[in-house]
Amino acid sequence: MPAPGYIGPGAGITLVSSFFVLLLTVALLLLSAVAWPVRLARMAIRRRKREGPSRFRRVVVVGLDGLDPDRVERLMHNGRLPHFQTLARTGNFSRLGTTLPPISPVAWSSFLTGVNPGKHNIYDFLNRDHRTYLPELSSAKAVSTEPSSWISRWFRRESEMRLMRKSQPFWRILGDYGVFSTILRVPITFPPEKFSGHSLSAMCTPDLRGTQGTFTFYSSDESECEKASAGTYLLVKPENNVIRTTLPGPSVERAAKNSSIHAPLQITLDHEHNRARLKVCGQTVRLEIGKYTSWVRITFRVGRLGRVQGICRFRLESLSPVFRLYVTPLNIDPERPAMPISHPLYYSMYLSKLLDSFATLGLAEDTSALNCEAISEEAFLQQAYAIHAEREKMLFTAMGNLREGVCACVFDGPDRIQHMFYRHERSDHPANEGRDTQQFAGVIDAMYERMDDLVGRVMETIDDETLLFVLSDHGFCDFSRGLNLNVWLQENGYQFLRDDAEPGEYLSGVDWSRTRAYAFGLNGIYLNLKGRESRGIVDPGTEAASLKRRIAEELAKLSDGQRNTAPVRTVYDSSEAYHGPYVGNAPDLIVGFDRGYRTSWESVKGCTDGALFSDNRKFWSGDHCVDPALVPGILFCNHAIEDQQPQIVDCAPTILKLFGIPIPGYMDGRPLTFAVRDATSTADRESTASEPTVAAQ
Repeated sequence: MPAPGYIGPGAGITLVSSFFVLLLTVALLLLSAVAWPVRLARMAIRRRKREGPSRFRRVVVVGLDGLDPDRVERLMHNGRLPHFQTLARTGNFSRLGTTLPPISPVAWSSFLTGVNPGKHNIYDFLNRDHRTYLPELSSAKAVSTEPSSWISRWFRRESEMRLMRKSQPFWRILGDYGVFSTILRVPITFPPEKFSGHSLSAMCTPDLRGTQGTFTFYSSDESECEKASAGTYLLVKPENNVIRTTLPGPSVERAAKNSSIHAPLQITLDHEHNRARLKVCGQTVRLEIGKYTSWVRITFRVGRLGRVQGICRFRLESLSPVFRLYVTPLNIDPERPAMPISHPLYYSMYLSKLLDSFATLGLAEDTSALNCEAISEEAFLQQAYAIHAEREKMLFTAMGNLREGVCACVFDGPDRIQHMFYRHERSDHPANEGRDTQQFAGVIDAMYERMDDLVGRVMETIDDETLLFVLSDHGFCDFSRGLNLNVWLQENGYQFLRDDAEPGEYLSGVDWSRTRAYAFGLNGIYLNLKGRESRGIVDPGTEAASLKRRIAEELAKLSDGQRNTAPVRTVYDSSEAYHGPYVGNAPDLIVGFDRGYRTSWESVKGCTDGALFSDNRKFWSGDHCVDPALVPGILFCNHAIEDQQPQIVDCAPTILKLFGIPIPGYMDGRPLTFAVRDATSTADRESTASEPTVAAQ
């Protein structure tokens, strides 16, 4: 997000002129057409390598991020989710074990790879730089590259994005055996990987500025701009009912001082009709109060010949006495992407031409803008459901085009809406103070009904040869109190500040010569380990193990005096919870909070000052960064499943087994067992299974 809990410094991107992207895409399309007969032959050969026949022609996976089993059960009991009820009655409904920690990048990575985090290397949205102690995005990294040819110099490829998630997604293995897949917005798929199929990247895909989502806001109120805590606020002053300003674009490495490029805007105010007219990049757009525009294409000039395109939506918040205009983050234009966001490169262009423009930002719903009250709850809901509608079109288009193989699509709206509206579930939530609690009181339940309607329409399109999975990566709970882990470490003698330094974000002021532990991100505590951190002081082995035990024991005994409750349920040692080649990259300790608690907003950013406990007064009032036992996901299927405790890590091997493909030995998950429906079913159509495993073990 630009949500402060999910990002550190900007991710950085490599820009490619839109004209050359178009040229390259046409060339790829021609090459694809020429190579099609060869690809058909290869697929036929690969198909023979399978262990057995496919049980189904198609597998459709509908991911509903954050759907909670307790709420699903309550609403089904009340008759409000008829299509979920049908699946539960005729097929399967169970809780789906999640990962440690139970957050989206970790859980979806285990979904798509079938392995625990120790093998896929994703533990949080953030990772840390061992040299500088600064946070960095965990899933993708900008890596400098030397131009090796005139082509790379022509395309300005001085750096590239590298995927930091390890292990193979199941659809790549399917492709090796001739099974085609369409993968839509499944998290942690940026940058896109090559495989036999189509994919559109999701979570952690940056905006055109190289951040995880930075909105722009224009205001004629100077005090509003000065108090801004997120986004880019620009002060504007109308002259003769005309505002002339610019829209900040991407940073360009070759521009002076790595400066941003801008697009000119002219806004004409029409007080008589209570609206405005926007002119940008040769387009005239009507602005009406309280309404989003359609996606508007913005072209930024890079040098003499280069052009980079993005898309955004405008929403006029007020005309007078204060002019207020919100602009969504600049999304990479799917029709002419400044960097690859799909595989093949032309797939996003195809979708854009077929379905019109759509959000491409990884965390597209602008939670940051609502948190800082740049937009209202109503505006946020409008945005979230507009993005959801775009995703629905993609899903039904892909299903209609798929005769055999896998179609998987993840919808983020359930997660974002629960994050931002959970305060309405508790009358005593700190975020309710001074705010209306009536207008949107039923928003979350209504959203679950919308998801039920989506599932019903998917069920109408599938036949007996299609297996349907509907699943979520985790559940949800209240987040009303935050714990600053760095302050706790200081109070208990594990972290020290320099006498001459100012405390602040990103571990500012820490005296590393005396500090033994530090924290940032959503659940992690790290030891200042010798040989790993650049200024480490803790010896690996016995000293480190003893230190971890001591911190875990003391933290588990912590009590919140204001509530007289324990905020921490369990503290996990990553060396025991995970296994695999990347365990060394994990936080040394994972904090499993109890319901109602989470790492505080300050602690997420590595703040070294502030209160130990704090009330959460933000709109972001629900969360799932707690002990994984408290927030399992859901698993529905149109066929009965015999396993009693399925885990999200079981999904990948299950799908491979359904297509008769051998399961790699490194996978931690086990294929689920499907019950025989009638006497005509044969043994070779059964999926074998062993006991399910927990993704964190």
